[in-house]
Amino acid sequence: MDEQLAKAVALLAVAMIVALAARRVRLPYTIGLVIVGAVLALSKPGFGLHLTHELIFDLILPPLLFEAALTLSWRELWRDAAPLLTLAGLGTLVSAAVVAYACAALLHWPTPSALVFGALIAATDPVAIIAMFKDNGVKGRLRLLVESESLLNDGAAAVLFVMALAWAQSAGGAQGAGQGASDIVLTLAHIVLGGVAVGALTGGAAILLAMGTAEHLIEAALTTIAAFGSFLVAEHFHVSGVLATVTAGLIMGNLGLLSEENRSYLSDKGREFVHGFWEFAAFLANSIVFLMIGVDLASTPFSDYGPMFVCAVIGVVLVARAITVYPLAALFWPTRWRIGLREQHVLWWGGLRGALGLALALSLPQSLPMREAIVVATFGVVAFSIVAQGLTMPLLLRALGFLPRS
Repeated sequence: MDEQLAKAVALLAVAMIVALAARRVRLPYTIGLVIVGAVLALSKPGFGLHLTHELIFDLILPPLLFEAALTLSWRELWRDAAPLLTLAGLGTLVSAAVVAYACAALLHWPTPSALVFGALIAATDPVAIIAMFKDNGVKGRLRLLVESESLLNDGAAAVLFVMALAWAQSAGGAQGAGQGASDIVLTLAHIVLGGVAVGALTGGAAILLAMGTAEHLIEAALTTIAAFGSFLVAEHFHVSGVLATVTAGLIMGNLGLLSEENRSYLSDKGREFVHGFWEFAAFLANSIVFLMIGVDLASTPFSDYGPMFVCAVIGVVLVARAITVYPLAALFWPTRWRIGLREQHVLWWGGLRGALGLALALSLPQSLPMREAIVVATFGVVAFSIVAQGLTMPLLLRALGFLPRS
C-alpha cells in the first residue's frame, strides 16, 4: 500500500512539473505528459503505476465526464440536437463498421475481433480535445459541436462495444447470429435508457439533498457522490455508466452552475466552489491518465507487430472518421443546422482517441482472438491521436481562421 501511494504521489509530482514546463514552452500539457511518461518508463523500467480497466473506469472517467457535462448548456445542445445525435449515433455505427470491414478485409482479422476493435476505437476522447480547446481559447458553436459530439459519441461507442463483445464471445457470433432485431433493440434500449435513468435519478436525488443546505462543502460532496455514484450504480446494473455520469452532470450543471442565481439549488458560494472543485478534479485525473498512457506506451510491444501494422490501423481509423464526418455533415448543408466545411475539418482531425478506448481494450478477455494485437493497435492509435493530431490541431485552427495567426 505504501509503495503504491508513493508511486501515485511521484506520478502527481511529475505531472505538475510537466504542466508548469509545458506552459512555459507553449506545448499542450497533455502531449507533454505522454512524452515524459514514455521517457521515464524507458529510462527507469518499473516507474509508476499502470493503466487498468478498473482504474480508468472507477477513478478516471467519472470526474472527466462529469466535469465536461457540468458546463454544457442543454439549450445549446437542443439547438444542435439533430446533427449531434446523427454524428454521435449513426456516426459511431458507420465508423465502427468501416474499421471492422477494413480490418477483416485488408488486415485479415477474424470478424469477431474486427467488430470489437471497430466498436472500441470509435470512441473519441472529449478529455484531450476539451483540454486543447481550453488552452487555445476556442469558444462558440465549434467548441459545442466538438465537445458535445465527443461526449455523446463516448456513450454510443461504449454501448456498441458491449453488444459487439457479447456477440464475439457467443462462439464467434454463432449463437448470437440467431438473435432477432427485436432482441438487439431491447438490449440497446436497456443499456441506453437504463444509463440515462440512473443518471437522472442520481442527479435528481443529489439536487434534492443539496436544496436543504447552504453549506458549500456539502454541496460539492453531493456532486461528487452523483458523479461516481451514477457511474458505479449503472455499471452494477449492466447499463451505460458513461451515459449515466453525463446525464447526471448535465442535470446538475444546468440546474445549478448554469441557471440563474435565484433558481439554482446551489448557494452563491457553492456555485463558485463547485466549479473550481471540478476543474481541479478533472485536471488531476487528466494529468494522471495522460502520464500513465505515456508510461504504458513505452512497454507496449509495437516491435512484435511492426510499424506497418500500426500505420495501417491508424490510416483505417482516420479514413473511417472522414467517412463518418463529411457525408453525415453534408446531410445538414441545406438546413439551419448547416456545419461549414471548416468546422468539418476540425471535427475530423479533432476526433482524438484516449482513455475510454484504452479502458475498453484493456477489459477484453484473454480468450478473444487477437486480443494483444487489438491492445497494441489501440495504444498506437491513441499515441498518434494525442501526439500528432494534438500537436497539429492548433496549427489547423489557425490555418482555418479559428485562432489568430500571431
